[in-house]
Amino acid sequence: MRKVNANAHVLMLLSVLIASSSFPVGKLITHDLPPAVMMFIRFLLAAISFAPYVFIKNGLKFPSRERMLSYSILSIPPVIFFWCMFEGLRYTSVINIGALITLVPAITAVWAFLINREIPTTLRSFGLAVGTIGALLVVFKGDYIALIRLKFNYGDFVFIMGILFSGWERPLLKKLYRGEPTEIITFWTLLLGAGWLLIASITSIMNVDWHGTPSKAYGGIVYLAIFTTLITHFLSQKCTVLIGATKVAAYSLLVPAFVIIITFVIGMESFELATLPGILLVIISMFLIQ
Repeated sequence: MRKVNANAHVLMLLSVLIASSSFPVGKLITHDLPPAVMMFIRFLLAAISFAPYVFIKNGLKFPSRERMLSYSILSIPPVIFFWCMFEGLRYTSVINIGALITLVPAITAVWAFLINREIPTTLRSFGLAVGTIGALLVVFKGDYIALIRLKFNYGDFVFIMGILFSGWERPLLKKLYRGEPTEIITFWTLLLGAGWLLIASITSIMNVDWHGTPSKAYGGIVYLAIFTTLITHFLSQKCTVLIGATKVAAYSLLVPAFVIIITFVIGMESFELATLPGILLVIISMFLIQ
């Protein structure tokens, strides 16, 4: 069991590293297509890409009406979160988004208490607080004044709404899980999520200038669909079942640090030594929480 849990933590590190790349990619393409349209293509492409693996492994069979209802409910939080992320990026900065996403573990802990009656220990609560402060210091590169003066705009408020739903997803999964293979849950939540997005974007889809859309938008959507939607969604759901919602959500505290590493490697940003205290606090908090 310990080996399984250790593997889950390694998978979550990989998942968060991949998920962190969605912020710079998303910022590059967020103005090229309406958010709902972009998310519809992203979810549909992810589901279609995953379908052969799911049906070859598990056979061509449909869930019961009860399970389909559960998957429909589970598909709502990620749909709202990703829509809010892309809509928010139109009006706010990647830095603000990176700062706000550090609220996910604390919000998840609240939802876990309300849905699963999971009460965090004093040590885990302290770890969440330390990690949030550390992650914010990473985002603001050790500038305490900028952190204190953080101002919220329309894009920030939109993303906060998405975070509230994102925190709901993992405790809900734990509540509705009935022992089926994780890939089945992932596939149906992605496909049903695409269905919700189709309903929300049908008018916009008909008005999009598909020929005039930059090629980078299509490339970005393919990347987001396969890597930051399909793979991360599957890994997150699998690990939630193994180690719990709060522990999985805690890994989002690493997102700001990973975003800085990614942007440094690709030449978008330079590495600031002032971020090291924040990174250290995040690492300490991860040990406390886990």
